[in-house]
Amino acid sequence: MKKKVVIGMSGGVDSSVAAYLLKEQGYEVIGIMMKLSENNPDYEENEGGCCSISAANDARRVADVLDIPFYVMNFKDAFKTNVIDNFIDEYMEGRTPNPCIVCNKDIKFKEFLRKAEALGADYIATGHYAKIEKQEDRYVLKKADDNKKDQTYALYSLTQYQLSHTLMPCGDYSKPEIRNIAEKIGLEVFRKKDSQEICFIPDNDHGAYIKKYSGREIKSGSFVDKKGKVLGTHKGIVYYTIGQRKGLGIALGRPVFVTDINPLTNQVVLGGEEDIFKTELIAKELNFILFDKLKANLRVTAKIRYSAQPQLATLIPLENNRVKVVFDDKQRAITKGQSVVFYSENLVVGGGIIEEVL
Repeated sequence: MKKKVVIGMSGGVDSSVAAYLLKEQGYEVIGIMMKLSENNPDYEENEGGCCSISAANDARRVADVLDIPFYVMNFKDAFKTNVIDNFIDEYMEGRTPNPCIVCNKDIKFKEFLRKAEALGADYIATGHYAKIEKQEDRYVLKKADDNKKDQTYALYSLTQYQLSHTLMPCGDYSKPEIRNIAEKIGLEVFRKKDSQEICFIPDNDHGAYIKKYSGREIKSGSFVDKKGKVLGTHKGIVYYTIGQRKGLGIALGRPVFVTDINPLTNQVVLGGEEDIFKTELIAKELNFILFDKLKANLRVTAKIRYSAQPQLATLIPLENNRVKVVFDDKQRAITKGQSVVFYSENLVVGGGIIEEVL
């Protein structure tokens, strides 16, 4: 009897080819599009967006070519509560969240897995570029063969149970190989561009989005230097993030960068580029994959953002599921609310949310 796999299909080339590969491997494949967004004209029709009508049509056409069932499943309430509301709350608190990581944790590998199991599925699958393997008594998460497309940074929160019930066939291929497979089997999405990073903000203007949809007052406040001297007026802390230089709306005759955001005083602190380089941070809400709990100092490489290169660091365990991360070299713009992810060569050790920059 064939094992049943429910795959999340976005209408993009990665999830489309993943569905094909799984069918070729002998699985019974069911395609599901997760309806995440509210009916919002600002992104509902955004071509390439994960919840647009065009994306749903693309996914349905792929399912027809592959001859697999395809359904659209409603996750809007869970997505709003867990992802959008959290996104707004974090920016209002002067932090910079990563909604893709939150979505993976709370929606794609929690709610989606739960609904797939209710359909009798043995596994869920996605088009992520990462690899899941069983090593002795644990499942491990490994970097994809295509290092440029590797997405393990956004997947560190996966539990052993989730890893044991998830398939990621794209991890064994490069992006060009995936596109070539799509073209070879007649999928029109082979030429489709990759979707933008934040699916519900197609123009990437997070400040404008929060102002329009949060229902909260976004108050202007003061730009200050590290001594507290007022330098000018900002339009609201939700428009800024650590390390930002462009779009500040202030001219001081020298390059300045956002070095801190204080929600209590509604101030944005500006400084020179040297002020945004730090070596230590505290991370919370940890999840480890290679072991259950960090019991002693550990040497790793660590990434403080998706696009960063892993850097040598030492993990020092703290109480309350927290860890101190000490980098060998200074890192640019360590940002509260972002994730720090730990690696041992090509294996994901684990990760957490940056709570404090020291």
